[in-house]
Amino acid sequence: MKIIKTTFFAILFLGFFSCKKTENTSDAYGNFEATETIVSAEANGRLLFLNVEEGQTLKAGELVALVDTSQLHLQKLQLLATIKTLPKKLRDASPDIAVLEDQKKNLVRERDRIKKLLADKAATPKQLDDMNGQIKVLEQRIKAAKSQTQTVNRGILAEQAPLQAQVAAIEDRLRKSYVRNPISGTVLTKLAEPSEVVGFGAPLYKIADLGHLQLRAYASAVQMQNVAIGQQVKVLLDAGEDAYRELPGEVTWISSESEFTPKTIQTKEERVNLVYAFKVRVENDGKLKIGMPAEVVF
Repeated sequence: MKIIKTTFFAILFLGFFSCKKTENTSDAYGNFEATETIVSAEANGRLLFLNVEEGQTLKAGELVALVDTSQLHLQKLQLLATIKTLPKKLRDASPDIAVLEDQKKNLVRERDRIKKLLADKAATPKQLDDMNGQIKVLEQRIKAAKSQTQTVNRGILAEQAPLQAQVAAIEDRLRKSYVRNPISGTVLTKLAEPSEVVGFGAPLYKIADLGHLQLRAYASAVQMQNVAIGQQVKVLLDAGEDAYRELPGEVTWISSESEFTPKTIQTKEERVNLVYAFKVRVENDGKLKIGMPAEVVF
């Protein structure tokens, strides 16, 4: 009888402990991650310097690298020199037109003289008509000379716009040769070294903002029914064998589709279960690392 009572109390104690442990079980499990940005070169050439080191904290807009710009600079100088020569190619029709204008003046004086002679019956109408015809021809030649010169000059000046566009394109390439850090964060991986020849799109380093990390976790559909974006939750991290460190977090994203339990968190019994992924934003106190496991309590 004594043995039966002892066994009964032992089972009762284990049952109570089991219930208590179940009550303390977290609602979801996952790992911390960060939005990683790969900074790449936007120009071709030799990397003159790359002032980044793994673990270094960089500010947004900080100059971190420079690709050799010698060839681009020379191309720009060549284009600017070509633009300067364009005004020298412009045609000036003034001397030719001045000669034609003098001839016209002489013909006009001769026509006026013929008009007076015609009034005195000393000249014929045909002479006057011929003189008017010659004046008209000169006027057409003057007009043609002006039009031709304007056409030629417009063609020469039209070359300036494409050349200026090429200069603008080279200036843009020159600006992109100066690599500036896009976001404030910590350098995770350095992928290039100074003096290496890089091409457009070649990765230089990887950076992420570690001030806030995202805990990507998974929970069942039943658990997610009462979870909403913006909800405050508790994030638990291991702090020893049986202890946890608690941090506040905010749900920032919930997947719209379910998926099978990821291998990284599934147990043998959960392999066929469907879960929803969600993210919790947690402020990093300096101790959180990418890939670190954590638990969520709703």
